[in-house]
Amino acid sequence: MTGNVVAVSSNGAYSFTKPNRPGIRLLAGLGVEGDVHAGATVKHRSRVRQDPSQPNLRQVHLMHAELFEELAAAGFPVEPGQLGENVTTRGVDLLALPVGALLHLGAEAVVEVTGLRNPCAQIDDFRPGLLKQVVHRTDDGTLVRRAGIMGVVRSGGEIRPGDAVSVTLPPAPHRPLDRV
Repeated sequence: MTGNVVAVSSNGAYSFTKPNRPGIRLLAGLGVEGDVHAGATVKHRSRVRQDPSQPNLRQVHLMHAELFEELAAAGFPVEPGQLGENVTTRGVDLLALPVGALLHLGAEAVVEVTGLRNPCAQIDDFRPGLLKQVVHRTDDGTLVRRAGIMGVVRSGGEIRPGDAVSVTLPPAPHRPLDRV
């Protein structure tokens, strides 16, 4: 499975959206250099309130550009970075990856997939009704989350739009993604 980086985004302040950048640097064990969510321990406000010492399994947020096309067709135009992701990709089925998959981004960076993003009500503040587009239940009641995946940085490096993305799967049996 291979693809490419469409956009990279970061923000040093808490904000729902993250501006696009010409490049970002991933730091091993920390996340995106200069991003508010970088760190070895949790940085997302709700997680900090629960237990600020827990490990940060949400150092990097990745989303697939194909989702933006689906959302636009449903009347919800969204651009890279607007949903708070750090890396927007194309050509890799991020949501189908198992826990522990390694994403090789650019020449050096490696992100280990930890789970699914669990979007909150802030997404409806950005675009009313958008939450139901990225989180819904199937006919049998299964909850489906489509707002990207989260990971931790195993090897640092620069990432820029146009960089290659490749995947190394962990040994079987594979564990499906769940929210982190």
